[in-house]
Amino acid sequence: MERTVRLRDYKIKIGQMQTGTQNLITDVNGVTVGQTTLSEGDIQTGVSAILPHRRNLFKEKVIGSCHVINGFGKTMGSIQLEELGTIETPIILTNTLSVGAAADAVIDYTLRANADIGRSTGTVNPIIGECNDMVLNDIRKQAVRKEHILAAIENASSSFKEGSVGAGTGMLCYSLKGGVGSSSRLIQLPHGTYTIGVYVVTNFGHLQDLTINGNPIGQKLNHFLQQEEEADKGSIMLVAATDLPVSDRQLKRILKRSVIGLSRTGSMILNGSGDIVIGFSTATTIPHEKPADLLRLAYLHEEEMDAAFRAIGESVEEAILNSLITADHIIGRNQNERPTLSYLMKKYNIQLNTQKDASP
Repeated sequence: MERTVRLRDYKIKIGQMQTGTQNLITDVNGVTVGQTTLSEGDIQTGVSAILPHRRNLFKEKVIGSCHVINGFGKTMGSIQLEELGTIETPIILTNTLSVGAAADAVIDYTLRANADIGRSTGTVNPIIGECNDMVLNDIRKQAVRKEHILAAIENASSSFKEGSVGAGTGMLCYSLKGGVGSSSRLIQLPHGTYTIGVYVVTNFGHLQDLTINGNPIGQKLNHFLQQEEEADKGSIMLVAATDLPVSDRQLKRILKRSVIGLSRTGSMILNGSGDIVIGFSTATTIPHEKPADLLRLAYLHEEEMDAAFRAIGESVEEAILNSLITADHIIGRNQNERPTLSYLMKKYNIQLNTQKDASP
């Protein structure tokens, strides 16, 4: 796979903590990501699938949680996730009007592997997140089909592209081309080294607010472009993975700190933005069938949580910025387009690693 230029290639280091080997969500052992991209004419959309492990998720559930920063969204499966604290399917991200197709595909995928569903056991809770890509994508055509979702699940691996791919194909961020981005952090504790990784689909924000490592890049670009301010009607979907041994309550505490990274890039979390976080821990699995003995769950002491709070903030911030840096230019529905950050940096001699850029 061709290497993409990411934020750190510009000598920008976000935060204090060490990244994982790839600086991706898949640095969490066993986690894989699959993406299907639909990019032709007025169809600019896609699917992202995040798998906590490649075994039977329905039979070996993972600890899960979710957090709503701003609830202008149509996420599916969050009610049961909040109640039971487990995830039993791949997590699918796509456009708003393809949530139903994604749910159908995940249900079919799970039924194929579990003949007891709907017979001797209950049903399944698909987890589907969405963002509205209607500016670049003709969302009314509902181009995402069941086979696209299944392909993303089946082709998931530990390496994947960022930018204008998968669920991020038609997304906009800070009035620029957005997309998907990822980052990870290592957490050193007395009993082991752990990882938190984040995968984001970015579709939010005003250009003038964009901030990169404390540098008000958006204000500089806004001066050059003289854009009219657009209403922030987008969203961000964040998926966080970790191998930290945590309860679903502790996981939710971690997810709540994702807003730190979001706000450090400039987000004001306005009315029309649906900002949703879904997370899971791979440290243990919960069997679908009730065992004869008690379940025993190892989890962190609360005094050990601070490093995880810092890690998710740093990971979210860098993942968002990676989605911008790696995005490719797309001309979509009605010839709509948005410039890419990398193009504007070159055109206007914007340097990310200094507060002193080219003067307007």
